[in-house]
Amino acid sequence: MSVELTRRIAAKIMKRGESKIRISRAAVADAEKAITADDVRALIKGGKVYAVKMKHNISFRSTVVRKKKMQGRRRGRGSRKGTAGARLSVDYKKRVRGQRRILKRLKSTNKIDNQTYKRFYLLVKGGTFANKASLISHMKSTGIDISDDAAKELRHI
Repeated sequence: MSVELTRRIAAKIMKRGESKIRISRAAVADAEKAITADDVRALIKGGKVYAVKMKHNISFRSTVVRKKKMQGRRRGRGSRKGTAGARLSVDYKKRVRGQRRILKRLKSTNKIDNQTYKRFYLLVKGGTFANKASLISHMKSTGIDISDDAAKELRHI
């Protein structure tokens, strides 16, 4: 067929732009004979058709800044965005995961039904409860029957 067709098929196979596909001078005749995508794949495998390496324009300045931050620099008040609570999201994750474990346990032991589970799940997600103990006490106050022994066990899940 033509070299343009080979280039277009190769670009599609290699997931690169057509302008980045190169055909070696010795293989131009083979590229013209290639009709199917399998023919082009064979040319790619043989190294007769190849793609130019991608450029990676990594900024020098960003590399320097990254190294400085790894050393603990550039973390002063002027560099901060968001509240202290927002910067320490690990506490939120840790708290929420623990509370969700309690809800999961109560649901699996049939202490709460699916509707109650969903309601409390959303409250936990919203950050209503400061810790597991406050979640358990709130559940008790809303009429969910949790014994003191069960509550003690749930705090250590």
